[in-house]
Amino acid sequence: MKAVHFGAGNIGRGFVGLLLHEGGYELVFSDVAAPLVDAINAADRYTVHEAGPGGVDHVVTGFRAVNSATDPERLTEEIATADVVTTAVGPTVLRFVADNILAGIRAREAGRPPLQVMACENAIDATDTLRAEIVTKAGPEWEHLANRAVFANTAVDRIVPAQPPGEGIDVTVEPFFEWAIEQEPFQGEPPHIPGAHFVDDLAPYIERKLFTVNTGHAATAYLGARAGATTIAEALALPEVESVVREALEETSALLHSVHGLSEEDLASYRATILDRFRNPELPDTVWRVGRQPLRKLSRHERFVGPAAASAERGLPTTALVSAMAAALEFTDVDDEQSRELQARLAGTEEPEDLAADVTGLAPEDALFPAVRAIFEARTAAVR
Repeated sequence: MKAVHFGAGNIGRGFVGLLLHEGGYELVFSDVAAPLVDAINAADRYTVHEAGPGGVDHVVTGFRAVNSATDPERLTEEIATADVVTTAVGPTVLRFVADNILAGIRAREAGRPPLQVMACENAIDATDTLRAEIVTKAGPEWEHLANRAVFANTAVDRIVPAQPPGEGIDVTVEPFFEWAIEQEPFQGEPPHIPGAHFVDDLAPYIERKLFTVNTGHAATAYLGARAGATTIAEALALPEVESVVREALEETSALLHSVHGLSEEDLASYRATILDRFRNPELPDTVWRVGRQPLRKLSRHERFVGPAAASAERGLPTTALVSAMAAALEFTDVDDEQSRELQARLAGTEEPEDLAADVTGLAPEDALFPAVRAIFEARTAAVR
């Protein structure tokens, strides 16, 4: 069996690639970073270190890498003969890898089992997004190619911090992970991925993860940066940060209970597990890494506005979520392009109401908008 994975970074090697390896797949990493591709091809093994209580080391073998920018023909051949294709490239990059996947599907022999495609991204229905890009690029030809691939949405969860220098292609991760995959597209023949679980309804898993792990992680980063903390663990040790993060996750849990009927007791246990993961002192994750790209994280269907808007529409509390968003508006990292852009716009001439609508995707008639407009007004007044 063979799997092609787009994105040979830390998530790709330390999470998705590791589980595919444990499932018996020959691994082909695809990336555009030439030094990384060369380093992978120069090695015959790498180690995934689990840092924290219960953590063990895993050795990964049987892999190679292809530079999709300089050798697209070889990548097409790899995909054409693969069983599985996965991605961990970021939701905005899916449109770029769609060309490569389509080329591989075109080159695939008609009699082969369908290629099993899964986008493992921090986004809702990312595989649907990828499939839509592929179908659009194929045009009318897709009618003749559709039976050569199946697409399944996934929900993935594992904290992989910035890596210490000098580690090569080894990766440090946390022991905890979750990979949920919708099973219906596979029609009884799912990929063999130990540790993954296949579910009938993926939506509760995706939103539970996004609105707890991603919301909590980003809230900790923004509130921690404002309080002067450097790492996520340091931030969560500050009572003024911990209390707002905990309340924000209580708000998202109330939404998850309302929408999906998830047990309040199970949600409380899940929140406690997540906060314990953030406190792991052996994961030196910084508030700057976790907080990067604030414009994306403040957008309409992301980890703050998504749950807060849905909660406001249902009359559920949103105070702590809005407080975390206010901290995001103060996030200033000169090394992050989106942070620079956001601060420049806040200090510029745009009306706060217009800026709030553009950044968050909310309309003035949305129930959440008055609270969001207020934090934009406060931040613009402070910096202008």
